[in-house]
Amino acid sequence: MSTEATAHPNATRIERRIDAPAALIWQFWTTAAGLEQWFAPTGFDARVSRIEVTPGGELRYAMRATGMDQVAFLREIGSPLTVQLRKTFTDVDEPTRLAYLSLIDFVPDHEPYEHLTTVDIVPAGDRTTVVLTVDPMHEDTWTRQYHAHRGEELDKLVSAIAQRGAD
Repeated sequence: MSTEATAHPNATRIERRIDAPAALIWQFWTTAAGLEQWFAPTGFDARVSRIEVTPGGELRYAMRATGMDQVAFLREIGSPLTVQLRKTFTDVDEPTRLAYLSLIDFVPDHEPYEHLTTVDIVPAGDRTTVVLTVDPMHEDTWTRQYHAHRGEELDKLVSAIAQRGAD
């Protein structure tokens, strides 16, 4: 099902190959318990308050600074340590594709806007490639930082799945 948005012509890809089947990766992307294990950059955690994985459905969560450096930085610039974030799913095709619009309403002195991310989960036996296609943000510095954070999140996803296998 889809209410699909169109990717920006300058969208970029971030990929990770994971030693896990697509169905397991889908679980980590589409459940509160799965997302809370990895869905925040280093020095932050995420707590899901709502998730409805359908086109038009929402993911709502709080992202909280937990790392000393992140807390110090946010205090220095006068930003809250916890922000409420919202994503609206535009495309859901279990277990291979998700797309969502993120509301970017936390940038000082900038009007809120929506930002598209597409997640392709490409199975290959017991391994899977996860490909994020990410639109640019409102300026290059924010885009670079956002892409770095998304890469960190995918690394945390790989670790969370590996840890699950080790348990």
